[in-house]
Amino acid sequence: MEVLHPRCCGLDVHKQTVVACVIAPKIKETRTFSTMTGDLIKLREWLLDYKVTHVAMESTGVYWKPICNVLEGANIKLSSVATDITGVSGRAMLEAMVSGVSDPKKLAEMARGRMRKKKGSLEEALSGLMGEHQKMMLISQLRHLDFLDGEIAQLDDEISRRMQPFDEVIERLDEIPGVDRRRAEEYMSEVGKGSKAFATGEKLASWIGLCPGNNESAGKRKGGRTRHGNRWLCSALVQAARGAARSKGNYLSAQYHRLAPRRGDKRAIVAVAHSISVIMHNMVVKGTTYQDLGQLYFDNRDREHVIQRAMKRIEALGYKVSLQVA
Repeated sequence: MEVLHPRCCGLDVHKQTVVACVIAPKIKETRTFSTMTGDLIKLREWLLDYKVTHVAMESTGVYWKPICNVLEGANIKLSSVATDITGVSGRAMLEAMVSGVSDPKKLAEMARGRMRKKKGSLEEALSGLMGEHQKMMLISQLRHLDFLDGEIAQLDDEISRRMQPFDEVIERLDEIPGVDRRRAEEYMSEVGKGSKAFATGEKLASWIGLCPGNNESAGKRKGGRTRHGNRWLCSALVQAARGAARSKGNYLSAQYHRLAPRRGDKRAIVAVAHSISVIMHNMVVKGTTYQDLGQLYFDNRDREHVIQRAMKRIEALGYKVSLQVA
């Protein structure tokens, strides 16, 4: 015999919202709630008002857990507001919850820096039902994070010790936009004194895998995907290129913004990473310091083209343009 439940609800669960449909005798109603604890409590009360006895959930990943916690028991949604829950503010809030602080207003007051602008959202996110089991699990996770931080610090010290012979070179490489000490250390660990084995920076870039592939047949070019190379150093230089692209007032940033509109973000980043590899090779081999060409390098190189393009754009708006040297 088929079992029928007279009062039930179906939930479509997403990361930030949950759509609920209640079906009861002569009733069919649908509502949407957020996944913050306050709204989930309203969901629970709504279901109780209709005397719902059974709930079925459709969910992707782990988004069903907060719903289950509220409908059965902690539903702290700190990660929905704070990008890094293990940062200074997030860690302070987590430790306070472990020590027994449950008032969301007191917890939100622990926010520091830019996160203080989100105090209202934090209060809503930190409103939860944390029991002894959740506290025990949180203590275990924080203890594990402390262990990992200690291991990372120990490895950092060991890397610094082994990189001492290259400190002078690393300090010079650190001057390149987008390149920090870690990226410089990764370069020296993968290439080091072997930089001189490459006749030019372009040959080094090819070995790393930052050069377009050579796919040509019958005089026709059939694409230029980068070849396989040193994936660790390639990844490090791509990260450096991302940092350079976000910076301002330098050659590498200008190179990215010149290429990205025409070639796309990824190709522009690879081009900047290629430039960084060439710069690093030259600095290591020749013992030079970083000399930035400036953000106006490309404009000055194609001065007439830049002027003509700007004039055409202004004239297309219905204006006449006359030039005068300042």
